[in-house]
Amino acid sequence: MSKIEWTEQTWNPVTGCTKVSPGCKHCYAETMARRLQAMGAPGYENGFQLSLLPERLNQPLQRRKPTMYFVNSMSDLFQDGVPDAFIDQVMDVIRATPQHTYQILTKRSASMRDYFATRPVPDNAWLGVSVEDRQYGKPRIADLLAIKAKTRFLSIEPLLEDLGKLHLRGIHWVIVGGESGAGARPMREVWAINIRNQCLNAGVDFFFKQWGAWGADGQHRTKKANGRLLDGRVWDMIPAVAI
Repeated sequence: MSKIEWTEQTWNPVTGCTKVSPGCKHCYAETMARRLQAMGAPGYENGFQLSLLPERLNQPLQRRKPTMYFVNSMSDLFQDGVPDAFIDQVMDVIRATPQHTYQILTKRSASMRDYFATRPVPDNAWLGVSVEDRQYGKPRIADLLAIKAKTRFLSIEPLLEDLGKLHLRGIHWVIVGGESGAGARPMREVWAINIRNQCLNAGVDFFFKQWGAWGADGQHRTKKANGRLLDGRVWDMIPAVAI
């Protein structure tokens, strides 16, 4: 099982990545990759350098139980260096396992848009973009909406500033979370509540993942101490999965 609150399993046929925006500054995957490299874990021999792992492609085929998979939690499927032919293989596995649901998240929204401009999106693939701020994050929403996908989502984590008005028509799910770990940047409660209110008004499922290292009161604590309460309750809405 995954420790990520909004999924069940992770599937990493690609590992490693490069930083492209402020949301990448304290990348948890980079820290984890280096730790796994030190432990000698297979697939992380190159640390956080891009690595294609075709031997992992068939992993979901070996699981019959319907499962929610986060694709490439340790990478970005649409980064430079991942050939379209390899992405095609990932999509082939997704189509071959309709009992599973696959969450694909990227910061390279233009690359994802261009890839799917000539290919259909599998019905069991949820496509998402990271939206950490106004300058880099919000423009990705337009790229996502240009793709004909059955389910689209936004991962607003870490939320680094007030995002103002969001274009949510055509978006089915929004995840919000603060940053954790060393050097974490604070998230203000009013920013998260603004997004929550927009989601409720638009009929979009809203999931509050975590406060991270900073609480609603502006105090720095541990992730566990700050918890998942926003405005007095846990928000764990998620789109229904049709099996």
